[in-house]
Amino acid sequence: MAQESRLTLAGSISLGTGVMIGAGIFALVGQVAGFAGEWFPVAFLLGAVVAGVSSFSYIRYSRVNPSSGGIAMLLKDAYGPAVVAGTFSLFMYVSMVVAESLLARTFGTYLLRPFGLQDSVVLVPVLGIVAIVAAAAVNLVGNRLVEGSATITAVLKIVGIAVLAVAGLIGAALSGNGFLAEASGDSPDIMGLLAGTTLCVLAYKGFTTITNQGADLRDPEKNIGRSIIVSILICAVLYLLITLSVKSSIGAEGARQAQDYSLAEAAEPLFGPWGVGITVAVAVIATLSGLLASLYSVSRLYAMLQDMGQAPSLLKSVPHQPMLITAGLAIVTTAFLDLSQIASMGVFLYLTMDVVVQWGVLRRLRSKLEAKPWLPTATILLDTAILIPFTVLKVRHDPVTVVVAVAVAASIATAQFIVVRRRDRRTAAGDDRRAG
Repeated sequence: MAQESRLTLAGSISLGTGVMIGAGIFALVGQVAGFAGEWFPVAFLLGAVVAGVSSFSYIRYSRVNPSSGGIAMLLKDAYGPAVVAGTFSLFMYVSMVVAESLLARTFGTYLLRPFGLQDSVVLVPVLGIVAIVAAAAVNLVGNRLVEGSATITAVLKIVGIAVLAVAGLIGAALSGNGFLAEASGDSPDIMGLLAGTTLCVLAYKGFTTITNQGADLRDPEKNIGRSIIVSILICAVLYLLITLSVKSSIGAEGARQAQDYSLAEAAEPLFGPWGVGITVAVAVIATLSGLLASLYSVSRLYAMLQDMGQAPSLLKSVPHQPMLITAGLAIVTTAFLDLSQIASMGVFLYLTMDVVVQWGVLRRLRSKLEAKPWLPTATILLDTAILIPFTVLKVRHDPVTVVVAVAVAASIATAQFIVVRRRDRRTAAGDDRRAG
C-alpha cells in the first residue's frame, strides 16, 4: 500500500477512540453503578489501569511484528498455528463482534430515548441492525473515507462528552450538589467494585483493535504504541469527567435504575429536554463512529484468521468476505441479546483471551520481545482479580448469561479442534502426494 494512502497517527487514534468512546461509556455506566455503587467513577479509573498495564504486551509485539492481525499473530507466535492460537484468536474476534452489538443496541436505545421507546424489544434491535448495515457500507468504500469520518466524529464526540461533563459538574457545584455532596463516607464493597471494574475494561478494550492496523498504518512500529497510549489516556480523562457528572446529577442509584441510558437521564435534571437532546446526539455520533471504526479493524482480524486457516470462508466468488461475515455476526447478536448479556459475554471472552496472551508473552515470547516479566505477570493477576468477583456475582444473579458464555467458548474450542485436525490431514495428504 502506498505510504500516502496509509492511516496517519491521528487517524489511528481517531479509530481507536472511535471504538472505545461508544457503548462503553453510554451503556455501561448504569451497569457499573449496579455493581460498584457510588464508587463507579473509581471503577472506570481502575479499568484504565488494567487496560494500560495489559497494553504493554500488545505494544511490544506490534513493534516487532506489526500486521493486520496483531493479536492473532501474537497467539500464533506464542502457541503455534494450532488449536490454542485459533481458539483464543476467535475469543478475541467474537468479543469484538459482541462489542459491535453493544454499540448497535446503544445506538437504538439512545435514539429512542426522546420518544420514551428506549425499552422497545423490537425497535432497539431493528435500529441497531440498520446502524451495522450503514457502517459496513461506508467501510466498503475505502480507508480514506473511514479515516476522514473517524477523525471528524472523534473530535465531535470528545468535545461533546467533555462539554456535557464539565457543564454538569459546574451546574452541580453551583446548585450546591457537588460530586462529593451525596457521598455516604462508607467504604466501598470491594467485591462489587472489582466486578464493576471488569465491565469497565470493555470501555477500554477497543485499544486492541489498533493492533490490527499494522498493514494500513504509517510507521507502525512506532505509531501503534503511541496510538494505544494516547487513546487510553483520552478515554480515561473523559470517562472520569462524565461519571463524576452523572454521580453529581442522579447519583449511583439513579444511574443503576436508568441502566442502559443513564447519561441521558443524568442530563435531564441539570439541563432539561435540551440536555437530553444533546446527550442523545453525542451518543448517536459516538456509537455510529464506534461501529465504523470497529468493523474496519475487526474485519482485518478475521482476514488474518482466514489466511491462517483458522476461520471459515464463503464461496470464492463472494467479495469482501471478512467485512460481510463480521457485520452478519454482529447483526445476529444484536437481534437476540440485550445490553447486559452482550456486555457480560464480551468481558468473559476478552479477559480469558487476555490472560492467555499475557501467559504466552511471559513464557514463550519474553526474549523475542525483550519484555519485562513483571508487566504480563501483573496483568494476569489483575485480570484474575476482577474476573473472579464478576463471575461469582453473575452466577448468583444471572446464571443464564454465564452458561451461554461458557457454551460459546466451548463451541469455539470444539470448532477449532475440528478445523485444525482437518487442515493438518489435508496438509499431510498433500505432502504424501508430493513425496510419491
